Amino acid sequence: MSIGGKGAFGGFFRRGFPARGQSAVELAVAIPVLVFLLLAGSDFGRIFYTSIEVNNAARAGAQYGSQTVITAADSKGMQAAAAKDASNISNLSATATQCTCESSTSVAACPTSYCTNDPQATFVEVDTQAVFNTLVTYPGIPSSTTVSGKAIMQVAQ
Repeated sequence: MSIGGKGAFGGFFRRGFPARGQSAVELAVAIPVLVFLLLAGSDFGRIFYTSIEVNNAARAGAQYGSQTVITAADSKGMQAAAAKDASNISNLSATATQCTCESSTSVAACPTSYCTNDPQATFVEVDTQAVFNTLVTYPGIPSSTTVSGKAIMQVAQ
C-alpha cells in the first residue's frame, strides 16, 4: 500500500535518511588516495627537477672550462660554475677533470674515442651529483637516491 503516493515506504529512501553517511564514507576513502597521489606526483616532479638541475650544473661547469686552455685547467672554477648554476640544490657536489689527446703533455690522456676527429684536442669533464630524498617513505621504493649528471666538452683553441 502506498502512503500519500510516495511508494511502498512512504518516500523514506527518497528523503535520504538511510544513505546519509554514504558521502562521508566516500570522502573518507577518497581523501587518503588523493593525498597519496598528490605526494607521489610531487615527489615524481621533484626528482625530475633535481635531475635536470644536476645535469644543467654539469653543463655549466663544462662550458666554463671549455672556453680556453687556461679555464680548462681551472678545476675549482668549473666546480664553482656548476655550484652557482644549481644554487638551489644544497647538497650538490661537483668534480672537474681535464684530458688531452696530445701525448707529450703532463695532462691526463683522453680515451681514444675522444680523439678520432682531432688528435690535438683537449677536453673537460664535469661530473655532478646530489642526494634526493622523498617527502614520504613508500613501500618498496628507496627514500633516498643519488642523482648524477655528466658533461664533456672540447676546449676551444
